Amino acid sequence: MQKQVDNLKIAERGARLSILAYILLSIIKLIVGYIAESKALTADGINNSTDILASVAVLIGLRIAMKPIDEDHPYGHMRAETVASLISALIMVAVGLNVLINAIQSVINFKPTAPDMLSAYTAIFCSIAIYFVYRFNKKTAERINSTGLMAAAKDNLSDAWVGIGAAVGIIASQFGLPWIDPLAAVIVAILIIKTGWDIFAEATHTLMDGIDTEKLDQIAGKIKAVSGVNWISDIRARENGNLLLIDVSVYVNPTLTVVEGHDIADAIQHALHDDFELCEVIVHIEPDHKLLQEQ
Repeated sequence: MQKQVDNLKIAERGARLSILAYILLSIIKLIVGYIAESKALTADGINNSTDILASVAVLIGLRIAMKPIDEDHPYGHMRAETVASLISALIMVAVGLNVLINAIQSVINFKPTAPDMLSAYTAIFCSIAIYFVYRFNKKTAERINSTGLMAAAKDNLSDAWVGIGAAVGIIASQFGLPWIDPLAAVIVAILIIKTGWDIFAEATHTLMDGIDTEKLDQIAGKIKAVSGVNWISDIRARENGNLLLIDVSVYVNPTLTVVEGHDIADAIQHALHDDFELCEVIVHIEPDHKLLQEQ
């Protein structure tokens, strides 16, 4: 449990970094977008301002996930992190739809004005800055297996690409193609919605006890490789925050003693801990009656 809490504290630092970055970047983009009359940069700034709310949701989820086990939460509060990712995704989709509607209206009521190049430089600078935040959060999330921080990292990467897209639209307008700027705002909105939907789909999959089949096959392979295991059945796994819960029935020689069966269960747990540091394994030792029938 302490290892889980330590990892959540590390993830919390990443969420705080995202909040700080989005506050600074949204202020810069909204101010420059207004001055330079860039629809794409303004749309990106609005996206970043709502990303603050999404990152705050992740931060709150991480704080709740740190709460210890109690009477009505025997598995702890780790899924609060996944719930936070879900809320963050819904915020992103809602904002993306709003930006999309405004962008389409800008295209319909198009005014052929080219934004100042300052907005393009701003978009590129902000994209580079948030990309480095993405690299930090992604690396940290993979190291501690944090779904909440990984959701924040995906949002960071999406914002980096969105900023580049906005810069392309602004630069194109300098070459007599000003209509590309409001069109870039539409693309920005679509990217926001897609990222939000991807995070939403992943979070709901986890909350419904979904598990990657490749990971399940990897777990089964590790168990089958343990000495004394004849075959396995009823293998199940689910994620509880950054903790992997595994339940499996293992069939062994029916002539083994209780101690020998217990030793096999211990060996399975140790084998799985080599690949999955944070996991809890429940092993059901079953007699392999096929051996008796063959004899």
